[in-house]
Amino acid sequence: MRTQTVEADIIVVGGGLAGVSAAVAAARLGRRTVLINNRPVLGGNSSSEVRVWVCGATAHGNQRWARETGIIGEMYRENQYRNPEGNPVYWDDVVLDIVRREPHLTLFLNTEVLEAEATGPDDARRVRSVTGWTMGSEIRTVFRAPLFIDCTGDGLVGRLVGARHRLGKESRSEFGEDWAPEQPVREFLGSTLLFYTKDLGHPVKYVAPESAKDISTTPIPSSRIIRSGDSGAHYWWIEWGGTLDIVDDNEAIRDELRSVILGIWDHIKNSGEFDADTLTLEWIGNIPGKREYRRFIGDYTLRQQDILEQTSFDDGIAFGGWSIDLHPAEGMYATGAGAVQRFSDGVFEIPFRSLYSVNVDNLLMAGRDISATHIAFGAARVMATCAAMGEAAGTAAALCYAFDATPRELYEQHRAELRQTLLRADASLIGVANEDDSDLARTAAVTASSTLRTIGTAASATADAVPHALVEDLGIVVPVHPRLETTELLLSAEADTQVTVEVWSTGRPQNVVPARLEHRTVVEVPAGGPSWVRADTPFAPDEPQNAIVVVRAAPGVHAHLTSPLPPGVLTLVHRVDNDDRNVEVDRDGLLVQWPTKPLRGRSPVFRTSPPSEALAPERATSGYNRPFGGPHLWASDPAADGPAWLRLDWEHPVEAAEVRLVFDDDVDLELNTLHHHRSPDEVMPPLVRDYRVEVQAPGADEWRVVAEEHDNRHRLRVHPLPADLGPFTAARLVVERTNGAAEARVVAFRVQS
Repeated sequence: MRTQTVEADIIVVGGGLAGVSAAVAAARLGRRTVLINNRPVLGGNSSSEVRVWVCGATAHGNQRWARETGIIGEMYRENQYRNPEGNPVYWDDVVLDIVRREPHLTLFLNTEVLEAEATGPDDARRVRSVTGWTMGSEIRTVFRAPLFIDCTGDGLVGRLVGARHRLGKESRSEFGEDWAPEQPVREFLGSTLLFYTKDLGHPVKYVAPESAKDISTTPIPSSRIIRSGDSGAHYWWIEWGGTLDIVDDNEAIRDELRSVILGIWDHIKNSGEFDADTLTLEWIGNIPGKREYRRFIGDYTLRQQDILEQTSFDDGIAFGGWSIDLHPAEGMYATGAGAVQRFSDGVFEIPFRSLYSVNVDNLLMAGRDISATHIAFGAARVMATCAAMGEAAGTAAALCYAFDATPRELYEQHRAELRQTLLRADASLIGVANEDDSDLARTAAVTASSTLRTIGTAASATADAVPHALVEDLGIVVPVHPRLETTELLLSAEADTQVTVEVWSTGRPQNVVPARLEHRTVVEVPAGGPSWVRADTPFAPDEPQNAIVVVRAAPGVHAHLTSPLPPGVLTLVHRVDNDDRNVEVDRDGLLVQWPTKPLRGRSPVFRTSPPSEALAPERATSGYNRPFGGPHLWASDPAADGPAWLRLDWEHPVEAAEVRLVFDDDVDLELNTLHHHRSPDEVMPPLVRDYRVEVQAPGADEWRVVAEEHDNRHRLRVHPLPADLGPFTAARLVVERTNGAAEARVVAFRVQS
């Protein structure tokens, strides 16, 4: 046995996706960072040891344009490319690789933090060190740093150093939350074990062990959906421990969960109710996937109202979109639904003040231990949202080090720099514009080879469109800049009839629901067809916005669907959509009433007028890295000849250090790690594949190539400029090829000094 001391700038404890993202973010900003994990693999609940699929703001496809970017976005896309079958072992290495490639990041696996040293009074504590024991190696390590981030989930570090925290459910009156209980109660969301099955192609018997529970003596067979073809996270509802202490009783909880899994499998194999003769039990988890325990108190406590009312914060540093997802404390033994969910009408913000301790001056936190009520935690706790918070916490810690500031001082004096640093890294921010003085593209004139100015489907779409009966209202999401006047629709009808067409605004810029009626008209549809029908759809907002053109249901009338979707367009269907019968969904929200899932990726054949500026070249320097009141990207005209290019020109020569490019990777598409929803594309078709960056020196006619890429499959590309480049007056991105989209799409073209 030996003892060692490790000094660093930032110590991150906990190797789930929050901790991984925090550590990678801090290391990328040049800080000496240590990541400590108590397991042999990274990823926490998403790892091959637990195998929970990574959910986030997309909420299994319920939210729109909501997939996270930044570090978790990198991992999503890499997993999609490497791991199209959703193998959890391959996912382990996706996570490990993103950590290993950072030169400023040191990883300690199999290292359990057992002790922590802190000084100061109760209201101004300061962490000095944490001490870990590396199993197998028998090494005791003291880790010292000026800044610590608790990403342990259970809040171990904060507990050891005296950080104020909450356990269980607050009373309804404390934060005015109508979903909270009348009185506070120490109950939690429970823990879960999962299992995998395999079809061997020949009969396989199963003899239940003595520890298997007879589930016929429980409410499970009548209150939960059991299917022989399901495995893994489909059985998220195998949950228990909410009335116990999630940490103190962890072993008892695991034993109970395992006994129920064995009993469920006995029921599937031997009850005679299932077609399971050739199935075998391939894997059972042995580490309970925990949902909830300590939640630290920060300078702000995220509340139910912040989720449902989508509160805007001046320190918003990440977003979520998962429903407020509350489970019965009895878990799998409850006779009601396995979960009750309420959605906001779009993504919600998470403030930085919820990511640092109110009484420990140098402690930040990210993941399921942030400052939130039990109700708000129900929406913020899913792993991709935790990872987005982790990137924010790691970035904040790096800036705290640079500014010699506490997290509270960072909020008070440098929150704008925090958000701009996150935006520069393409992190998961909503509604944050580029105000970075070091981005020279903001002062350049922007032009392009061509621009897609007609919002609508391609002219060739009529040839292969398929009819779709208007038995439900359809909504077409259309970006409007500066105005919308008419919409033409390809319709067919069994007899002469009329169809009502409406224009709705969406309420908030990040929302994609019909919130306010702006105009209604009735149009004549002739018998036969398909034929083009024109509707007046006037909408001229003061700022660029999305509009929703609603085509009301009409018996005997068909719209005609095509794919792929044009840039900036989505299709909604007016119906309540819920594909998990173990869940009770609150149906009052517009998001639930107007899902995109039934027709995701397809669009009614339509076109709008007049020509739009929604996809103009200046959108690539407008400052938003994701849809927010419009698509915020430049798209070329697919009908134009030659390579597409996007150009920046300056009145006076400039000098720069790097070029940052953000390409469109269709953030509306869910990329669940274990492929709950499958996408056939290993690389996102809108991503630019082959391109080069060129600059032009003052007075020169020729272009100098400063970066060139082929077979690109990444969203964010950072190209350092040659040291001998000198000043230039123009820069140009030339797109030779995409990964499948008809047009070139560029979200951001930044030239950083």
